[in-house]
Amino acid sequence: MTFEELGLHANILQAVQDLGFVNCMPVQQQAIPHILDSDTNLVALAQTGTGKTAAFGLPIINNIICDAEDSSDKSKERKDIRHNASPLLHKTSALIICPTRELCIQIANDCKKFAKYLPQLKIVSVYGGASIEQQIKDLKQGADIIAATPGRLIDLLDRKKIKLNDVKYLVLDEADEMLNMGFKEDLDNIFVRTPKEKNIYMFSATMPKEVEQIAENYIDNPVKIQIGQRNQGSENVKHFYYLVHQKDRYLALKRIADYYPDIYAIVFCRTKVQTQEVADMLIKDGYNADSLHGDLSQAQRDHVMSRFRLRNIQLLVATDVAARGLDVNNLTHVINYELPDELEQYVHRSGRTGRADKQGISIAIINLKQKKRIKALENILKKSFQQAKIPTSKDVCKKQLFNLINRVENVDTSNDEIDAFIPEITKKLSWLSREDLIKHFVSLEFEELLKYYKDAPDLNIDEAVEKEKQRRENKQRTKLKSKQTRRKYNGKEHFATLSVSVGYKDKIVPQRLIGMINEYTPFRRIEIGKIDINNEYTYIEVSADGADDVIDALNGRRIRGREIFVDYFNPDTQSRKPLKQKKS
Repeated sequence: MTFEELGLHANILQAVQDLGFVNCMPVQQQAIPHILDSDTNLVALAQTGTGKTAAFGLPIINNIICDAEDSSDKSKERKDIRHNASPLLHKTSALIICPTRELCIQIANDCKKFAKYLPQLKIVSVYGGASIEQQIKDLKQGADIIAATPGRLIDLLDRKKIKLNDVKYLVLDEADEMLNMGFKEDLDNIFVRTPKEKNIYMFSATMPKEVEQIAENYIDNPVKIQIGQRNQGSENVKHFYYLVHQKDRYLALKRIADYYPDIYAIVFCRTKVQTQEVADMLIKDGYNADSLHGDLSQAQRDHVMSRFRLRNIQLLVATDVAARGLDVNNLTHVINYELPDELEQYVHRSGRTGRADKQGISIAIINLKQKKRIKALENILKKSFQQAKIPTSKDVCKKQLFNLINRVENVDTSNDEIDAFIPEITKKLSWLSREDLIKHFVSLEFEELLKYYKDAPDLNIDEAVEKEKQRRENKQRTKLKSKQTRRKYNGKEHFATLSVSVGYKDKIVPQRLIGMINEYTPFRRIEIGKIDINNEYTYIEVSADGADDVIDALNGRRIRGREIFVDYFNPDTQSRKPLKQKKS
């Protein structure tokens, strides 16, 4: 379907043509006709980068303008809509809520492009990290459409600088991201301040239970559209994992970056500290890299993003929170230096490459213990991951060398200023044969690289060898653990080991478990030791004198709606399963 076939306002269609849009993307083809029918609610499941902004922006702008024109006709106040402001405009008709500053700015800018030939339509973005006074000033000049982040929107509502009485269209973009970032209460607050009679359009890349709950609570009889399978990644992204020792993770990252000379990637880390450390090491080693995380000021963040968009940075090392809402095109790779705690977050990470019908690559650098998480990701994405081998030093040098040769072949030689020096250069190098000249050239260009990779080790893991080694270590550890646990039961050791009936499949992370212990044992100081999370169970060491309190406090509690059970790890039977009954 083409945009001309949608029946958009002529001025909007002209702007669309200026942008080079001809055929609708799948989410646009399905969503736009429903939103043009202004009595329809919508819930859309579609990946990041599939054209969602146009899917809701174009029809909403169309509806606002057509409503204004119809009202003007009825009141016999006919005006040229292209040049004169209708008195019915500048009441806030549409509110678009999104999780991050970057996405908010992107949506507002895209909508302004769609309304290029509708200068009377006012579009304002409000978000944190920028001058609230300037945003208030912009709002006073009128706002037909507001794009907002939840926190700043509530701030302005509390100051009575925004009125939502006339909102007819409410958009929740990247709803799953907003819930991941803890905006559930803010969204509830915003919903109750908007009119009961309105249309709601919710777009989400994944559909966890929390997003479904919002849809059930606030959206009446929505039309549901789904692009691709539920929680599925982009069809244009290929998924690979590299298996390395934990200590070799950074070396593997450099090897991958060297193997792809034209790489343009986001490298995802789990923490701000790790993000900064990896970025610092890459910069020190001569890579065009920088970091993006929550400890940066807004000015620093803007500077980093400007350089990255200009491709002055090839490797942007970022946390999930910092990277949310980034509008960057043509990424060649997404690299998971660490897999996310919430595996659904991988869908968002990988969706940042492979956009606009271009191919992308998503890479996970993992150790042997994390391989089971790849299986879990395959189940979520309904896609297979291919195990790839870390390039050898010979592979890297060959790839870099031929990349240089290709550049030499395709270089522009039409510069007349260089021609003047060619005779003298030819005379200077006349003593070299053709083969010697090439050898000198390559040696000069690659001396440092060849020196660095000389005798570089193979970073790939031999799984058979590692599994046998791990089997022996586990056997020895089990014997030692059995002895230690027996001593713990006799009260001779500081820690006792507990087994808890939740694991990776319940999306449990150490911080969540520690938080529950602190919350439900407020009058005890419980020391916590090692935490070992498996797919179904978690084993946690707690101070022996507080173990009974932890068992009593956590037994019967719920995580993600599921009741949990806690018991001592039994050294005699080697049973790792907790008793499925509350301790009396």
